[in-house]
Amino acid sequence: MTTLPRPTTELSADEARRIALRAQGFLGAPDRRSGVRGVLRHLGAVQLDTISVLARSHELIAYARLGAVGRAAVEEAYWRSGQQPPHSFEYWSHAACILPIEEWPHFAFRRRAYRNRPHWNHELPDGAYEQVVKQLRAEGPLTATELGGAKRTSEWWDWSGAKVAVERALMYGEVVCVERRGWKRVYDLAERAVPAALLHDDLDDTECLRRLVGLAGRALGVGTRADIADYHRLKGEQVDAVIADSGLVPVTVEGWAKPAWADPRALASPPRGRHRTTLLSPFDSLVWERARTERIFGFTHRLEAYVPKQKRVHGYFAMPVLSGGRLVGRVDPAREGRTLVAKQVALDGPRAVPALARALVEAAGWVDCTDVRVERLDREELREPLTAELAHALA
Repeated sequence: MTTLPRPTTELSADEARRIALRAQGFLGAPDRRSGVRGVLRHLGAVQLDTISVLARSHELIAYARLGAVGRAAVEEAYWRSGQQPPHSFEYWSHAACILPIEEWPHFAFRRRAYRNRPHWNHELPDGAYEQVVKQLRAEGPLTATELGGAKRTSEWWDWSGAKVAVERALMYGEVVCVERRGWKRVYDLAERAVPAALLHDDLDDTECLRRLVGLAGRALGVGTRADIADYHRLKGEQVDAVIADSGLVPVTVEGWAKPAWADPRALASPPRGRHRTTLLSPFDSLVWERARTERIFGFTHRLEAYVPKQKRVHGYFAMPVLSGGRLVGRVDPAREGRTLVAKQVALDGPRAVPALARALVEAAGWVDCTDVRVERLDREELREPLTAELAHALA
């Protein structure tokens, strides 16, 4: 049986790519028994974002790995309802993320850092913090609106005093979000919502960082110092301080200019199994770090939602197309009624056409669309074969 090289030897670029795909859940049969919660535990963090085109990003993360899992089931898996014990909490990791509830103790280092932070973007009005905590204690879980309003004006950044206070309390760890209602965060006292066995800041910074570096390495499969640091937005020196004791092993990768580390379990057996064909959220952890995406896939990925329209190259929410373990193109989607619209499509070449057609038709069915329409193609000579493939897949 073919085995991967020992950790002290060099991995080929292809081996590193397949290790990364398997670690992120894109190689082999999906684990449907553990479902969406299993995906969350496996990845360690799922990024949240307000943009919803095809669907919200946290839904797309589960869809990309499990297929057409029900969107209601995704929501139920992430957030608790009623008096159920929480499965996850929201906190600052790679960005604003959903995190497994069992990782609460390992973010004590970040809660401490926030408590010691001297400067903030939003001014905290006198007495607002104490009032928010008092209201939550008396009335139970509440949204920012119920606490007194999320914003002072229509501007997205112009938070009310109550919103500033409750977000500060969330960063400090006195308040937690384990539930959403209609996409609104529901805030509760951590002492009431977090299971008692997890509700502590007992772990020192070193132990927290060792855990998060190890988790990042397992979620990536193999990565450089910068890759590992970026996963939970750690500093390079924080990674350096603990990586020797994180359980990861040093490796070298063909074509990588920097040293790398790998999860020994990822090296224990060769990555095998079918590759997933799917559309990826721009916020998917497979493509979080731009330099890593270029290094592994030779693919330049950039979210253009915040780029002025006239300067966009690939579109507002261009989604990379993953097929055969490669990133073969991208599509900027929209929905019009029950039609999934590919507003702008870029493909590597004719070989990517069947993969894109399959990905578009599957995504359309997932969001209850019955038709697919392609508007702009970067290579017009591919329109006819793509149209034929789509007609066949929709039939």
